Amino acid sequence: MIKAKKSLGQNFLIDKLILEKITDTTDIQNKIVLEVGPGTGNLTSFILKKNPKKLFVIEKDNELAKDLENKFNNQITVINDDILKIDETLLFKEKVVVFGNLPYNISTEILSKWIVNLKENFWFESLILMFQKEVADRIVAKFNTSNYGRLSIISNWKLNIKKICDIKPDSFYPKPKIDSSLLYFFPKKNFIKINDPNNLEKITRVFFNQRRKMLKKPYNQLFNGNQKVLDMLDVNLNSRPQNLDLETYYKLASEYEKLRS
Repeated sequence: MIKAKKSLGQNFLIDKLILEKITDTTDIQNKIVLEVGPGTGNLTSFILKKNPKKLFVIEKDNELAKDLENKFNNQITVINDDILKIDETLLFKEKVVVFGNLPYNISTEILSKWIVNLKENFWFESLILMFQKEVADRIVAKFNTSNYGRLSIISNWKLNIKKICDIKPDSFYPKPKIDSSLLYFFPKKNFIKINDPNNLEKITRVFFNQRRKMLKKPYNQLFNGNQKVLDMLDVNLNSRPQNLDLETYYKLASEYEKLRS
C-alpha cells in the first residue's frame, strides 16, 4: 500500500458513498474533466464510470503519478506536476469540470490562484472541491457572521457557491483530525468588473487587518476620506469589516481603481 505523505497533505478518500456523491454533483458525460490530487485513484475510478469525454489528472507525487499511469493505462492523461505552477487556460481548449480533494495545506492558495486568474471567459464549467470544514465555512460565510472575511469575499466575486455536504474523518485514510466539506462552484453570469483582482485583495486585506475595529481608519488609508464614495455606496464608517456585504466590497474595489486611474 502506498503511504500518504504528510508533507503533501495527503489523505486518501476511501468512502464509496462519498465518492459516488461527489461524482453525482454534476453531469460529466462526454465532458472534459480535470481531477486535482487524485492520490491512489479512488475518485478517478468513479469519474470514469460517468463516461467523461477525456480525463486529465494532476498529481505532484512522482510515485503516485506512475502508479496512476499503470493502474488506468490509457484511460486517463496523467500530468506529473505542481498544480500551483500550471496555467490551466493553456491546457484546455474547451471548458472543463474540475474535481479536487485539495491538499489542506494549499487549498486556499489553489482556489485564490484560480479566482485571481479568471478572465472574462471561464476556463472551467464548474469546480467540485473538498476543503477542511473550517475553510469551507469561511468560503460560504454570509456577512455579519464571524466566519465572514477575505476568503468569503474573494471566493464569491465571480462564482456561485453551494455546499454539498460535510465529510467525517472516517471517510479518509489516513484519518485527518478534522471534518471536511464538499463545495460546488459555478460561474456567475453577472458580476462587478474589477480590472485588477489585486485591488480586491488589497481592499479586503486592509479592511480585515483589524476586523474588530471600525472602518474609519482603513477607509481613510485607502480613499483619503473621500465622501463621494461613502455616499454612493452608503457605507457607515462606524460599522466593522464584517458588516459590509459582498457587493459593497466589489464596488469599493471598483471605485478604488477609478480613483487611481
